[in-house]
Amino acid sequence: MALIDLSKKEVHCKIVYYGPGRCGKTTNLLFIYNAMGNNSRGKMLTIETKGDRTLFFDLLPLNLGKICGFDIKIQLYTVPGQTMYEATRKLVLKGVDGLVFVADSLKVRKAKNVESFEDLCRNLREHNLKVEEVPLVLQFNKRDLVSTPIPTLTCEELQADINNGLKLPAFEASATKGTGVFETLKEISKRTIRHVTAKHLMPSKK
Repeated sequence: MALIDLSKKEVHCKIVYYGPGRCGKTTNLLFIYNAMGNNSRGKMLTIETKGDRTLFFDLLPLNLGKICGFDIKIQLYTVPGQTMYEATRKLVLKGVDGLVFVADSLKVRKAKNVESFEDLCRNLREHNLKVEEVPLVLQFNKRDLVSTPIPTLTCEELQADINNGLKLPAFEASATKGTGVFETLKEISKRTIRHVTAKHLMPSKK
C-alpha cells in the first residue's frame, strides 16, 4: 500500500523486483542507479546475503513530478531469490504497489523461474493480494546470451512457463548491458502510478 504523507504532499510507491537467485534483479537496480544523476536518485541501501552475490534489498527513490497535487516518489526494492530467504521475501512484499518479475533466460534455470513465480503468488496471498490485482511486468533477462553457445530458453517458452493466461507485458532485457532495463522500469512505473492514483488519490464515486 502506498505511503501517503499529507504534511509533505508526497506519495511513496513501492516497486519490488522479484525472481530466482542470480536472475539479474540487483543488476537492474544497479544499472538504473548508476545511469541516473545525483539529483534524481536517493541513497541506495544494500545488505548482502550470506553465500550469494545477490543483495538483500536496494532502496532507490525516484522523483516523478506531481499527480493530484502530490509529489510521486518510487522506491525500488529487490528480494533475495534463494529458497532459504522466503521469510525475507514475504516481508519485503509487505505494502507492495507494483512488481517486476525477472525471469532467467538460461535453460538450466527454467524450473527455478517457475518455482519463483509460484513463490511470488503464494507470498502475495499471505498479504491478501492476488497476482492479478497488483501491477506486474515481466522481464526476460540475459537475452544477450541467445547468440552464444549457452543453452537458453525462447521467449515463447518463458511466456508459457510464467505468463500463461495472465497476459502480462513482457520485456526482453540484458541487465548487464542495460538493454530493456529502463523500458521495464517505465512500464511498471506507469502502471503502478495509475493504480495508486485510482486507489488512493482520486475521489471515490458513490
